[in-house]
Amino acid sequence: MNAAIETRDFLLEPADNTILANLCGQFDEHLRQIEKRLDVHISNRGNHFRVAGTAAAADLGVQVIQELYELAGEESLDSRRVHICLQETAMTNDLGGADSNTEQSGPQAVPGDDDVIVTRRARIKPRGPSQCAYVASMRQSDLSFGIGPAGTGKTYLAVARAVEALDREEVRRIVLVRPAVEAGERLGFLPGDMSQKVDPYLRPMYDALYEMIGFDRVARLIEKNVIEIAPLAFMRGRSLNESFIILDEAQNTTVEQMKMFLTRMGYGSRAVVTGDVTQIDLPRHQISGLRHVLKVLREVDGVSFSFFSARDVVRHSLVQRIVEAYQGFEADAWDADAE
Repeated sequence: MNAAIETRDFLLEPADNTILANLCGQFDEHLRQIEKRLDVHISNRGNHFRVAGTAAAADLGVQVIQELYELAGEESLDSRRVHICLQETAMTNDLGGADSNTEQSGPQAVPGDDDVIVTRRARIKPRGPSQCAYVASMRQSDLSFGIGPAGTGKTYLAVARAVEALDREEVRRIVLVRPAVEAGERLGFLPGDMSQKVDPYLRPMYDALYEMIGFDRVARLIEKNVIEIAPLAFMRGRSLNESFIILDEAQNTTVEQMKMFLTRMGYGSRAVVTGDVTQIDLPRHQISGLRHVLKVLREVDGVSFSFFSARDVVRHSLVQRIVEAYQGFEADAWDADAE
């Protein structure tokens, strides 16, 4: 039985044709984007709007349009900004379309101004409750894990929090670590020295640093060893004091490598481990250190786990649907194997 269609009539104030045009977009493209995402119908005469759809979808449509109208008075809207607003609203209302039973260990919160990560060049606001809880856990716990699919902001927020901690002099340096899992070619056959060989693996963290600090300052800090790029294999035997350490792509660590990394933390240090347990590139016979550590450290005081799902994806809306499709396919395949 189909859900009943309801309508919501409302007025956007103050009336301003310039802001209204910014809200609607060229040929009403922004309104059509909202319609497609929420499965509603939107009509308007000037600043008088009507949204038709199921009760929940219609209410959400009203909320999104009102928020975008307020934003349209401050900035020029584009499809990306509309998408982000839709994602934030859907996350807050738990209407992301994915598994709503995602486990979350650590502080629970709703995004607000107090959760903003402040760096010299940017203010990064967590998008949705999962990101907000993740940022809170990074501030409160010495060891934090961010686990979930691509596009949920795990690495970006970890780098932002590291830069914030450095700017506030909470730590004296940032250490970026990533396992160099070979993708078809062995590292020894790639051109350049070891730093040049592993640079491609660390590119996502470099990109985040450039955005938050600037290319020239990043280069200077790397030269002074304030920012250190360290392949995981080179971490053995070290003790890192007063450092903010990020291990990215941790699903590709072995059990031994994960234990080795976690025991590198020295006095005054914090560590964040990010990864996606659905994208493991290790040989089939090896157990992922990230999967293993979930069982080992689950009850350890001072360690927090933040879990993301497809509903937390903040990239292109197609990425969310791709993640959901893979999750559904893998769940069906698991059920078939069990029969």
